[in-house]
Amino acid sequence: MNWKLVFLLSVFGLAMGLATVSLIPSNIEPFFWLVIFIVSAFLIAKYAPGNYFLHGLCVSIVNSIWITAAHITMFYTYIASHPEYEQMMVGLPPDLAAHPRRMMLPIGIVSGIISGLVLGLFAWVASKFVKKAAPAV
Repeated sequence: MNWKLVFLLSVFGLAMGLATVSLIPSNIEPFFWLVIFIVSAFLIAKYAPGNYFLHGLCVSIVNSIWITAAHITMFYTYIASHPEYEQMMVGLPPDLAAHPRRMMLPIGIVSGIISGLVLGLFAWVASKFVKKAAPAV
Protein backbone atom coordinates (compact mmCIF):
# COMPACT_ATOMS: atom_id res chain seq x y z
CA MET A 1 0.00 0.00 0.00
CA ASN A 2 1.40 3.37 -1.01
CA TRP A 3 0.08 5.66 1.74
CA LYS A 4 2.03 8.63 0.42
CA LEU A 5 0.15 8.34 -2.89
CA VAL A 6 -3.19 7.97 -1.05
CA PHE A 7 -2.52 11.08 1.03
CA LEU A 8 -1.30 13.16 -1.91
CA LEU A 9 -4.33 12.24 -4.03
CA SER A 10 -6.61 13.02 -1.09
CA VAL A 11 -5.52 16.65 -1.37
CA PHE A 12 -8.03 16.79 -4.26
CA GLY A 13 -10.67 16.02 -1.62
CA LEU A 14 -9.40 18.80 0.62
CA ALA A 15 -9.50 21.25 -2.28
CA MET A 16 -13.00 20.13 -3.28
CA GLY A 17 -14.19 20.23 0.33
CA LEU A 18 -13.13 23.85 0.59
CA ALA A 19 -14.26 24.80 -2.93
CA THR A 20 -17.72 23.25 -2.60
CA VAL A 21 -18.48 25.28 0.50
CA SER A 22 -19.19 28.40 -1.53
CA LEU A 23 -17.40 28.38 -4.91
CA ILE A 24 -18.62 25.28 -6.77
CA PRO A 25 -22.39 24.83 -7.04
CA SER A 26 -23.93 21.38 -6.67
CA ASN A 27 -25.08 21.23 -10.28
CA ILE A 28 -21.52 21.27 -11.70
CA GLU A 29 -19.73 19.50 -8.84
CA PRO A 30 -20.09 16.03 -10.47
CA PHE A 31 -18.07 17.21 -13.49
CA PHE A 32 -15.20 18.25 -11.21
CA TRP A 33 -15.38 14.86 -9.49
CA LEU A 34 -15.30 13.03 -12.81
CA VAL A 35 -12.08 14.79 -13.77
CA ILE A 36 -10.59 14.14 -10.32
CA PHE A 37 -11.53 10.45 -10.50
CA ILE A 38 -9.99 10.06 -13.96
CA VAL A 39 -6.75 11.79 -12.91
CA SER A 40 -6.61 9.85 -9.62
CA ALA A 41 -7.29 6.51 -11.35
CA PHE A 42 -4.51 7.21 -13.85
CA LEU A 43 -2.03 8.14 -11.09
CA ILE A 44 -3.00 5.12 -8.98
CA ALA A 45 -2.57 2.82 -11.98
CA LYS A 46 0.81 4.36 -12.74
CA TYR A 47 2.32 4.62 -9.25
CA ALA A 48 0.56 2.17 -6.92
CA PRO A 49 2.43 -1.08 -6.26
CA GLY A 50 -0.72 -3.13 -6.91
CA ASN A 51 -4.04 -3.32 -5.05
CA TYR A 52 -5.42 -0.63 -7.36
CA PHE A 53 -8.99 -1.02 -6.18
CA LEU A 54 -7.92 -0.72 -2.53
CA HIS A 55 -5.88 2.40 -3.29
CA GLY A 56 -8.92 4.02 -4.94
CA LEU A 57 -11.13 3.06 -2.02
CA CYS A 58 -8.68 4.50 0.51
CA VAL A 59 -8.23 7.75 -1.45
CA SER A 60 -11.99 8.34 -1.46
CA ILE A 61 -12.35 7.52 2.22
CA VAL A 62 -9.63 10.03 3.10
CA ASN A 63 -11.29 12.48 0.67
CA SER A 64 -14.55 12.08 2.56
CA ILE A 65 -12.80 12.91 5.83
CA TRP A 66 -11.43 16.16 4.35
CA ILE A 67 -14.74 17.09 2.72
CA THR A 68 -16.89 16.28 5.74
CA ALA A 69 -14.55 18.23 8.03
CA ALA A 70 -14.67 21.26 5.72
CA HIS A 71 -18.46 21.15 5.41
CA ILE A 72 -19.02 20.71 9.16
CA THR A 73 -16.49 23.41 10.04
CA MET A 74 -18.00 25.90 7.59
CA PHE A 75 -21.56 24.65 8.00
CA TYR A 76 -23.42 27.97 7.82
CA THR A 77 -21.53 29.11 4.73
CA TYR A 78 -22.15 25.70 3.14
CA ILE A 79 -25.89 25.82 3.89
CA ALA A 80 -26.15 29.34 2.46
CA SER A 81 -24.74 28.04 -0.85
CA HIS A 82 -26.52 24.66 -0.84
CA PRO A 83 -30.21 25.05 0.07
CA GLU A 84 -30.83 21.56 -1.36
CA TYR A 85 -29.07 20.10 1.70
CA GLU A 86 -31.70 21.66 3.96
CA GLN A 87 -34.41 20.27 1.67
CA MET A 88 -32.99 16.77 2.21
CA MET A 89 -33.48 17.19 5.95
CA VAL A 90 -37.22 17.89 5.56
CA GLY A 91 -38.20 14.25 5.06
CA LEU A 92 -36.16 12.90 7.98
CA PRO A 93 -37.57 12.05 11.41
CA PRO A 94 -37.63 15.13 13.70
CA ASP A 95 -34.77 13.87 15.88
CA LEU A 96 -32.47 13.66 12.86
CA ALA A 97 -33.77 16.73 11.01
CA ALA A 98 -33.12 18.88 14.09
CA HIS A 99 -29.37 18.31 13.68
CA PRO A 100 -28.43 18.88 10.03
CA ARG A 101 -24.80 19.59 10.93
CA ARG A 102 -24.49 16.25 12.73
CA MET A 103 -26.11 14.48 9.78
CA MET A 104 -23.15 15.49 7.63
CA LEU A 105 -20.97 12.89 9.38
CA PRO A 106 -22.91 9.74 8.45
CA ILE A 107 -23.68 11.18 5.00
CA GLY A 108 -19.96 11.85 4.53
CA ILE A 109 -19.00 8.33 5.58
CA VAL A 110 -21.52 6.70 3.24
CA SER A 111 -20.54 9.03 0.39
CA GLY A 112 -16.88 8.20 0.96
CA ILE A 113 -17.50 4.47 0.76
CA ILE A 114 -19.69 4.74 -2.34
CA SER A 115 -17.28 7.06 -4.13
CA GLY A 116 -14.45 4.78 -3.01
CA LEU A 117 -16.08 1.85 -4.76
CA VAL A 118 -16.36 3.96 -7.91
CA LEU A 119 -12.77 5.27 -7.74
CA GLY A 120 -11.52 1.78 -6.93
CA LEU A 121 -13.22 0.49 -10.06
CA PHE A 122 -11.82 3.37 -12.13
CA ALA A 123 -8.31 2.64 -10.78
CA TRP A 124 -8.61 -1.09 -11.47
CA VAL A 125 -9.79 -0.44 -15.04
CA ALA A 126 -7.03 2.16 -15.56
CA SER A 127 -4.45 -0.38 -14.35
CA LYS A 128 -5.34 -2.53 -17.36
CA PHE A 129 -4.35 0.28 -19.77
CA VAL A 130 -1.66 2.39 -18.06
CA LYS A 131 2.01 1.49 -18.24
CA LYS A 132 3.62 1.35 -14.78
CA ALA A 133 6.23 3.95 -13.85
CA ALA A 134 9.80 2.69 -13.61
CA PRO A 135 10.73 1.91 -10.00
CA ALA A 136 12.94 4.47 -8.31
CA VAL A 137 16.45 3.28 -7.56
